[in-house]
Amino acid sequence: MENILTDRLAVLSHPQRIAVFRLLMRRCPDELPAGEIADVLGLKASTASAYLAALTRADLIAQRRDGARLLYAINLQAARDVVAGLFVDCCRGRPDLCPPHFSDLIRSVSPMRDTKFNVLFVCTGNSARSIFAETLLRDLGGDRFTAYSAGTAHRSELNPYAVEMLKSKKHDVAPLRSKNVSEFQGVDAPRMDFVFTVCDRAANEECPVWPGQPISGHWGMPDPVKAEGTEAQKRLAFQQTYGALRNRISAFTSLPFETLDRESLQKHVDEIGRREQEQV
Repeated sequence: MENILTDRLAVLSHPQRIAVFRLLMRRCPDELPAGEIADVLGLKASTASAYLAALTRADLIAQRRDGARLLYAINLQAARDVVAGLFVDCCRGRPDLCPPHFSDLIRSVSPMRDTKFNVLFVCTGNSARSIFAETLLRDLGGDRFTAYSAGTAHRSELNPYAVEMLKSKKHDVAPLRSKNVSEFQGVDAPRMDFVFTVCDRAANEECPVWPGQPISGHWGMPDPVKAEGTEAQKRLAFQQTYGALRNRISAFTSLPFETLDRESLQKHVDEIGRREQEQV
């Protein structure tokens, strides 16, 4: 077991190989094609292939063929084994020896009860998808959730088609404004219980460290802002995005939070993203 750990650490010691590993960890449980991994990290196809092969040989990631494409995903058990080898086996999980907050990750978790949850939806521009999600959660689950949204881009504004769609569905758009994710990273910012990315670009970016270790999920979907064609075709793209997000958020608000521990809740969040993908 010790040899396996040292071999895996040797593979991860390369800055670009660990960048691939971290990207796939951020996108867990998604499978990413090799081309997208290369594009996100700015790698040549041949270079990305070499890094992916090394990580696959070390069993740190899994490879699956889908037609002409090779898809890659994190091997979560191997990642856990690396962490356990470094900290659980070495320091026996003692909170005084483990890194800050690590004991919170290895202790048992209890059901999430009797609380109002803060939920943040993150996208690149905070102009359409994340705005839809914030509004839908506010109106479908405002008694149990406080909804927020933000973008990773420094400048953005609400998309007029998105605002038009929300108005047509009788949502109140007065509270809405485009926000940057930095607004939720200060010491005075509300502590999040859930953080969802709703676009692949935001999910692929280096994510901030959120206080309190919120449950995270990736509910990516195409950007309706990029839709081309007639006015009717553009409005249809926004309608489809709105509908897909409504399905996901309805499923999320229907979860039995009072009976689920964090691990079970994370699985449900991931399943909602996969189950509703066909409706995007």
